[in-house]
Amino acid sequence: MNSARIYQRPKNAMQSGRYRTDQWVLEYDPLEPQRPDPLTGWPGSGDTRNQLRLNFPSLDAAKAYAEREGIPFHVVPAPTRKLKLQAYADNFR
Repeated sequence: MNSARIYQRPKNAMQSGRYRTDQWVLEYDPLEPQRPDPLTGWPGSGDTRNQLRLNFPSLDAAKAYAEREGIPFHVVPAPTRKLKLQAYADNFR
């Protein structure tokens, strides 16, 4: 059986706010490594579970789903937020 990882969605590098960072994602670990397609050269594999991402509103909901479906999982802790506080005048020093 394929295991899964549960992690909190990180902030997108293109956004300044924290939209959808409170959601949790369940993602399957790959069963086989990706290999280049002989025709196009694009990476791919026969494992279709790596295309599946399930979003949940909380960690408990994600854990409950995995336990109910019998999916072994591990939780990746969210990184701590580091605030970089600076004044606008610091740009002109």
